[in-house]
Amino acid sequence: MTDPERLRRYWETTGAGHTFTHPLDAGLLARYVSPDARVLDYGCGYGRLTARLAALGWSRVRGVDFSAALVARGRAEHPGLALEHVAEPPLPYPDGAFDAALLFAVLTCVPGERDQDRTLAELARLLRPGGVLYLSDVPLQDDEEHRARYRAARPWAEVYGTFRIPDGGVFRHQDPARLRERLGALGFEVAEEHRDPVPTLDGRTVTRLQLVARRGPDHP
Repeated sequence: MTDPERLRRYWETTGAGHTFTHPLDAGLLARYVSPDARVLDYGCGYGRLTARLAALGWSRVRGVDFSAALVARGRAEHPGLALEHVAEPPLPYPDGAFDAALLFAVLTCVPGERDQDRTLAELARLLRPGGVLYLSDVPLQDDEEHRARYRAARPWAEVYGTFRIPDGGVFRHQDPARLRERLGALGFEVAEEHRDPVPTLDGRTVTRLQLVARRGPDHP
């Protein structure tokens, strides 16, 4: 099992110094989310994508992250952005407070099953009926190097696809079928799906999975 306290310490120390690389497809987002939409950048880190969205014309964007160190870095690098530190869910917003949410390379930083479920359930709560979730993350990779990393973590990992990088960070690649199943159970319907190569924060290249999903009207 992964120690949650150790994960928290990592993102308040070593992890807070990383340069994130997961790219935004602004054209994909624009097909579903208008510039005046209320957008939540969930797991915003140091506000990299929050700032990009604001620069591209999305005028009502708010970023939240569970790392105080990353949020402090973001406020220093991007003065004027709405960045907020929240220790854990639930976030201090009412049900249906947002029209859209970004979840960019966040689940990969949340290796535990329970914590991933809490993250997705909280986004289902925060999005209005018909609201858009733009999720981009790293699915299980098929090359031998990654499979070896997954195998090496089996003695302590909760889920296959978990691995540790040299600086101590623990990450997890997603089972796409399981991810779609979770979204469906929360009332989301996938509207569009893409895969493309992206760089990682440790200098590798992986195939990512992008999902655009709408929250259905029947989710409680």
